[in-house]
Amino acid sequence: MTTPRSKHGFASRPADPERWVRTSERSRARASGTDGYTARLTIDITPDLRGRIKIVAFERGQTVADMLRALLAREFPEPPGDES
Repeated sequence: MTTPRSKHGFASRPADPERWVRTSERSRARASGTDGYTARLTIDITPDLRGRIKIVAFERGQTVADMLRALLAREFPEPPGDES
């Protein structure tokens, strides 16, 4: 009978999350040969909210993705002096 392997390191948190995220983004961009990197973000919302978002995006002549990217960029601006 074998003993189960430990997954201790699998869910460990990075000591410096900001550096960990930035390093990961830069290494992926280098590997793909692009200047930028996009990541998919999945959230759960109600069907009613989804409908309202789609209507507003349509009325503005935008895609939902573009509208939400702009919203997130406004709410979470780059820190001063941070180069992406």
